[in-house]
Amino acid sequence: MQQLSGLDATFLHLESHRSPMHIGSVYLLDAEHAPGFSHQAIMDHIAARLPLVPLFRQRLIEAPLELTDPYWVNDPDFDLAAHVPRVGCPAPGGKQELMELAGRIFARPLNRMRPLWEITLVDGVDRFPGLSRGSFAVITRMHHAAVDGVSGAEIMGALLDVDPAGRGAPLKDNWKPEAIPSSTSLLRKSYAQLGHRSVAFARFVGDLAKGGVKMAVATRTGRIDPPTLPMRAPRTRFNRVVSTERVFGSVEFTLDAIKGLRSRVAGSTVNDVLLSICAGALRRQLDRSGELPEQSLVAMAPISVRATDAQQAMGNQVSAMLVEIATDLDDPRARLERIHRNTRSSKVHGTALPANQIMEFVPSATAAIAARLYTRMRVAEKHKPFFNLVITNVPGPPMPLYFAGARLRSVFGTAPLMDGLGLILVIFSHAGRISVGITGCKRALPDVASFEADLEAAFEELAGAPTELPVATRPRPREPRVEPPETGRPLEDLRAAIRALGDSVDAARDRSRGDS
Repeated sequence: MQQLSGLDATFLHLESHRSPMHIGSVYLLDAEHAPGFSHQAIMDHIAARLPLVPLFRQRLIEAPLELTDPYWVNDPDFDLAAHVPRVGCPAPGGKQELMELAGRIFARPLNRMRPLWEITLVDGVDRFPGLSRGSFAVITRMHHAAVDGVSGAEIMGALLDVDPAGRGAPLKDNWKPEAIPSSTSLLRKSYAQLGHRSVAFARFVGDLAKGGVKMAVATRTGRIDPPTLPMRAPRTRFNRVVSTERVFGSVEFTLDAIKGLRSRVAGSTVNDVLLSICAGALRRQLDRSGELPEQSLVAMAPISVRATDAQQAMGNQVSAMLVEIATDLDDPRARLERIHRNTRSSKVHGTALPANQIMEFVPSATAAIAARLYTRMRVAEKHKPFFNLVITNVPGPPMPLYFAGARLRSVFGTAPLMDGLGLILVIFSHAGRISVGITGCKRALPDVASFEADLEAAFEELAGAPTELPVATRPRPREPRVEPPETGRPLEDLRAAIRALGDSVDAARDRSRGDS
């Protein structure tokens, strides 16, 4: 048994029929050179990789009255077939039909009575641009209580291969089912951990103090500006109570093209460029409907604080930074310049204290009640937004990957929406391509195709902006020429001036003595 952290449990408390709390992706798989690719081949492939992904066979056990955070246990009734359904893409099997199907699947909550994941095989994807006829798509869902963006990508990496032939020898499987514990034993186990939590709380206070000092020093020394504060974002149509309907869309760029746009502002990063493109699209979308606020929109960008040796571990290990994305600026280069400046300051403050540490000491029952009251009383419509949207960037592997022998062409990611958060953009890079997955509440984004066009237009707009020369290559202003002194004896002149100053001091001292 393994208990969820406070942050992991929060994603369970926030879940409702309008807000399924899972992350996921649409994987496009080109089966041109994989004649054996089928539903059964996928089932066999996943079954062979189960030892690499423990959470695939772990189900959730919740304590009575939510008096403590839930636990994961090895599911004694695990059935792989229940997690790998097969559906057909509606005709003619193009991008629009696949994205609409994905939106309907992403809108459904996962069944909490079994392990919280699902991989749906979609055949009939015959008209998707860039795919050969007879190719497939795979739509994945994993609950946010079990994984964050980084660990989710790493877990899917356990199912993917760098060679179409796979990994060779079968894996050793040490998994054993567990008996479902009683409510009494769950409560007894939780209260036994109170001493450990006291020690952890002392460590938390120390981390809080160190984080505060780090932020204060960086701000005082002028290395960064103060960050954007929560609940300072302007209200938009993306910040209302969400419905049960989801829209899903996607846009792709080449990594080289995005890297090339960094020259628009010296020192800017690929992430800065992508934030700028997203900001340009948001500006276009809101301006077209007359809803563009004068104040800049604020994006929340999750920051992984996961250690390198815990990439495939369960749970969430994240912090977050709030970034003003300069939607109030019309000039694309000026927008990128301000975003670059804002991300530098936000990163320092965002990593000062991980969110998983903050939530660790909130009682589970308290968090559950607060989450339900927030939803039922529609509190999201009664305060200024904490932020306007989430833009998360998940770096993927640079090399080609294969799933049961079929080549992975593209990945489009999704993340959960909730009241007050009706739009999320998930950026994913893989094998020289960068995708932007668009997940929206249909009320907030009724026409996802128009937003796809806005992203492409914002990219072209930034590409056409003038290039700023790097600091090292900028021409320096010519300094005025300083003429040498007329005398050819500067050292003698300096000595003479010092002697004259000494004589003046001596004379003043003598006058002072005479007066006394």
